[in-house]
Amino acid sequence: MPIDFTLSDQQNAIRGMARSFATNVLSTASSSYEKYPTQRERFQSLRPFYRQAVGGGMIKGMIPQQLGGMGAGVLESTLLVEEMYKVDRSLSLTIFATGLGLSPLLVGGTSAQHEEFLKPFLSGEGEPLASLVHSEPTGTANWLKKGAKGLQTVARKDGDDWIINGEKMWASNCCGWDDRGADLQCVVCRYSQDGKEQDISADPADAIMILLVTRDIVEKNPRKSYDVLSHMELPGHTSSAGPHIKFTEFRVPSHNLLAAPGKGAPVVLQCFTATAALVGAMATGIMAATFEAALKFAKSDTRGGVLPIINHQSVSDLLIDIKIKTDTSRFLTWKAAHALDNGLGGELALEAKIYCSDSAVKVVTDAMSAIGMSSYNKETDFPRLLNDAMCLPLFDGGNVGIRRRALENLFLDEGYKPWASTFE
Repeated sequence: MPIDFTLSDQQNAIRGMARSFATNVLSTASSSYEKYPTQRERFQSLRPFYRQAVGGGMIKGMIPQQLGGMGAGVLESTLLVEEMYKVDRSLSLTIFATGLGLSPLLVGGTSAQHEEFLKPFLSGEGEPLASLVHSEPTGTANWLKKGAKGLQTVARKDGDDWIINGEKMWASNCCGWDDRGADLQCVVCRYSQDGKEQDISADPADAIMILLVTRDIVEKNPRKSYDVLSHMELPGHTSSAGPHIKFTEFRVPSHNLLAAPGKGAPVVLQCFTATAALVGAMATGIMAATFEAALKFAKSDTRGGVLPIINHQSVSDLLIDIKIKTDTSRFLTWKAAHALDNGLGGELALEAKIYCSDSAVKVVTDAMSAIGMSSYNKETDFPRLLNDAMCLPLFDGGNVGIRRRALENLFLDEGYKPWASTFE
């Protein structure tokens, strides 16, 4: 069978829809949120734009068709992500973070839970937010390492309820629009009936569980049981929300148990494997926007010389490298998404996350070097592109602490076949 990266008519239609939404909606968002002084206010100002995303089917498009949504596959999602990330990263992250927030429910939920908890996200109305609440202030790179302390957010059984205690950080959208919680939070906890530290001889995965927390549950708990402690001020993604939150004797009915102790870790790992490919698409979007902006400048500005600066080999060489990295990242991301869609494993997704996110930072700095000091002006796109790119190697599982370690573990497996993911 020939090797072909040509998109189908349906995939081109999805890409076109994303480009149209980015042009007509995303492009107008920054002028609205940038006038606010705090991360919290900027995030809250996204609400009307997010409502347009819901009405336009963006959220429903992240839910599989068999569950009532319009989602096709990971490959189609990468097309959406790249086009939208080219234009506005903060609003795009808020939209796609809801997809991540729903993923544990999609992967591990029962039919009854799907029917109950997906309703607001299938309606096409309002501004429903979802969040995968996993990361903690002390870090989660070693959350499944035997002998470590493990997750510090713990849950115990109390009659027919579960009680959560602990703090979480960096979970996009978890606070909701009003700091009273997202419409759905998939909270990853460590089961500990006595609240003690994890047994150093135990397998941490045996205690991992997931609870579904909705806004009505937040309202039924005492006010301080769910508390947003702070919104971190970020240099990039300046209107996204990944706050520091705290659960104190927070009561959740047993009906909302998504994954029992010992069943939660595989669900979380499966969710983050898929997002690795999507981060590759985010990085590709940043690189594509960077190349287009740099090429336009280089072909039109002489910097006081006789010819536009693209005629200088030192500049054109940088642009060539940027174009190559962008195309390479796009094709690696598509290949990784194809592997995930066809049950061929997540190795290429890990590679896409690492390679593309690292490349995005290099691409933006190279473009700024080609253009010179003018690119440091905040009135240009480049400072914002750089600040947004810097986040990608760090979040969704840091490249050093989590993603490269996951690849290392694959390599150490005795049955590892180096090129199985390449040649299927």
